Amino acid sequence: MSCLKDIYHLFFPKVCVNCNSQLHDNENTLCLSCNFELPLTEFTNEENNKVEKAFYGRIKVEFATSLLFYSHGSITQKLIYQLKYYKDQSVGTYLGEWLGKELAESKRFPKIDCIVPVPLHPKKMRKRGYNQLTKFGEAISETIDVPFVENILIRKSTSQTQTKKNRFERWKNVIEIFDVTNRSVFDSKHILLIDDVLTTGATLEACALELLKSKNVKISIATMAFTE
Repeated sequence: MSCLKDIYHLFFPKVCVNCNSQLHDNENTLCLSCNFELPLTEFTNEENNKVEKAFYGRIKVEFATSLLFYSHGSITQKLIYQLKYYKDQSVGTYLGEWLGKELAESKRFPKIDCIVPVPLHPKKMRKRGYNQLTKFGEAISETIDVPFVENILIRKSTSQTQTKKNRFERWKNVIEIFDVTNRSVFDSKHILLIDDVLTTGATLEACALELLKSKNVKISIATMAFTE
């Protein structure tokens, strides 16, 4: 079996998502060199960090963090593009396992009851074939031993691209496009809401407002990356 694996990797070598160098057996997704260059935020153990401050005066968030800083041309951008547009779902697992370990070791991280991803609209799901947050959420779920709950928070309609919109335009664009199919599922739950990149927080705010319509709900937030 090991021989067949060696032959497979000879013809189809695993390469680093960032620099395209061949990965060694002890490397996954990124080579060690690129791994050390990841722009870690270290927000998980920082009270009143920038992610938490992003929601001040908007929604009550118990805890919030992002794993990486996001900027144009960065390793973070390459990782997330590989995940979203090149079908490399191993990136989601890689980032989820890393963030999951941070959460498990953090004294700040509260007890949560479930992990819920920002949903894709069914049309986009059919086109892409997967939600880029699924493997990320499943990896966090396995690491901290908390259920991952998909398909109850849903997206009712598509929104226009958010890229060139300001904060108010982004919020207006997404505020009414989410729904919860069974509100009792989230009654008296502390939900960890997850997304890929936090920019203005409009999408996460809209999702949280919908989730908060269930009874006695608490919201915490975790994302792969944060845009300053």
